Amino acid sequence: MDPRTLPARTTDLAEGTLWPGVGDPIRLLTEITAWLRSYGATSTRRTYAEGLGLPTSVADLRDWLSRADHTWVHALRAYADTLDLTAALHADITDPERNRPPTRPGRFRPLHWLRWCASNGLDPVTAASIDVLTWQDALRAAGAAPATRTRMLATVRTLYQHLAAAGLVTANPADLDRRRLGLRDPQPAKTILTLTPAEVAALLNAAARPRPGASPRDRLRARAVVSLFTLGLRVSELCDLDHPDLHTTRGRRALRVTGKGGKIRTVYLTDLAGSALTDYFDALPTAPTTTVTRATASGRAPLLITRTGTRCDRRDIWSLLRRLATAADLHELAGAMHPHALRHFYVTTAMEQGAHITDVQSDVGHARVDTTQRVYNHATRDPSRTAATHVGDTLTRHLEQTP
Repeated sequence: MDPRTLPARTTDLAEGTLWPGVGDPIRLLTEITAWLRSYGATSTRRTYAEGLGLPTSVADLRDWLSRADHTWVHALRAYADTLDLTAALHADITDPERNRPPTRPGRFRPLHWLRWCASNGLDPVTAASIDVLTWQDALRAAGAAPATRTRMLATVRTLYQHLAAAGLVTANPADLDRRRLGLRDPQPAKTILTLTPAEVAALLNAAARPRPGASPRDRLRARAVVSLFTLGLRVSELCDLDHPDLHTTRGRRALRVTGKGGKIRTVYLTDLAGSALTDYFDALPTAPTTTVTRATASGRAPLLITRTGTRCDRRDIWSLLRRLATAADLHELAGAMHPHALRHFYVTTAMEQGAHITDVQSDVGHARVDTTQRVYNHATRDPSRTAATHVGDTLTRHLEQTP
């Protein structure tokens, strides 16, 4: 099937019927919400929801709300609350200065599982393995890389594990042999993008400089984002930070960070990160109507907010870093820049400066010290850690002595 014929937006799922092809949309959405709630991090919930093709923006949720009956609205509000979108859903955001264009959707968005099912009139509850295989063929024909198809299949398979446990389906149609699908072919080891201190400093300087379309508050937020990443945070951890997570312990400002598996760790602020956050907070409006003083429906007040007053999204953070790399004239790195590069910078820089590996492990929240060691070993080494110079010098001396 030509991908151009598939729904381009989440709202297209609601065209004509509540949810095309789905016999009991309320129960399906209720179970999906329950599955998403099993993940502690809001950013993780949004990632999985987006990966399935569900609405993750206020605009799409409002569109679905306008087309539904009372029972559906109740289920949809529970779903919105799971993604921490309820407050923004009801907010009257009319200030043009605070609005911004939506994040550009990925080119495979129409082929996300639930969208693909809706466009084919297929009820996900009755989907069989042949349907999942046909979906994978559509992804392959659209040019999706094996890594992308593997990630999307893994999300669908995990969802159906929950649906099977809940009794909504009798079997998991996505429980397929990935090797037969060509999704588990050995991949060459990837070299971790390793940033130098000078490159990170360039990102920080670029964040503070005027850029087209960036207000002074945008620049302060950008500098705060880069500064927080230099503490070794994951992008999901940064997006999930709330105001109460910023506190003082043992006489020093610190963050209470919730990592993978809901594990909480204390991350102390550097002077750089502390001053960047202070400058950003000072630039925020102090009126009682702002989200600085207004918690979301779940009782949480995001540490970093967007122009519209909502929680920062990992895709926006990713895009921001690439824009900053371009603004910093790091053109060779701009296309490969990602949040984990700054996390890797923290690990490699700390260990090269003599920090104990177990301290670094605790700082970044690795479950095992082996993971910290692997990140360090796989990183592109500092030139001072190579013997190539010694070999080259030896050869040069011999060449000079050759008549």
